[in-house]
Amino acid sequence: MEDVLEVYQRPRDPQRPLVCLDETSKQLIVETRAPIPMKPGQPARHDYEYERNGVANLFMLFAPLEGWRHVKVTDRHAAIDYALVLKELSDVHFANADKIVLVQDNLSTHTKASLYQAFPAAEARRLVERFEWHYTPKHGSWLDMAESELGVLASQCLDRRIPNKQTLKKEVAAWQKHRNKHHAKANWQFTTADARVKLKNLYPSF
Repeated sequence: MEDVLEVYQRPRDPQRPLVCLDETSKQLIVETRAPIPMKPGQPARHDYEYERNGVANLFMLFAPLEGWRHVKVTDRHAAIDYALVLKELSDVHFANADKIVLVQDNLSTHTKASLYQAFPAAEARRLVERFEWHYTPKHGSWLDMAESELGVLASQCLDRRIPNKQTLKKEVAAWQKHRNKHHAKANWQFTTADARVKLKNLYPSF
């Protein structure tokens, strides 16, 4: 925990950008009956019956000090999908950075080993060295700012029925463009000093 909190206290460095990563899933829902549109004094209504149309995975990449985020929609959340997301982060979004400071949770695929599953050893090692790796503690994923940004995405964009992956990509891209246009950042206030007071029960007693 203190390792992540220390990272969050660092000043912005364009050559070593802080990027938080998290992922979630979205159940795709097809309407079986036409919704009743809204009218004065009455909200839009949807029939309780629906048809499941698979599940999509969403990777959230959030650079809180840059006011930038990128959401990658994939069919799965396997090690190779994760590795491809990191490669895009390294070689496309922050290609000119000396190193990317990466904060993420302890999901089993969020490891350096996933890069070796996806790429030849030399390429995997190159990508491993592109990142400075930091992990939130078990049961402490709330420390990952990408999780908070996923919460914003869920409330502003995903809180309705979305029928298919193509529509999901379109909706997420529009949300992402709007947030990035306004450089929406995160104002993290919780420090190591706060943790030692508020979470003192987590520390050993001497």
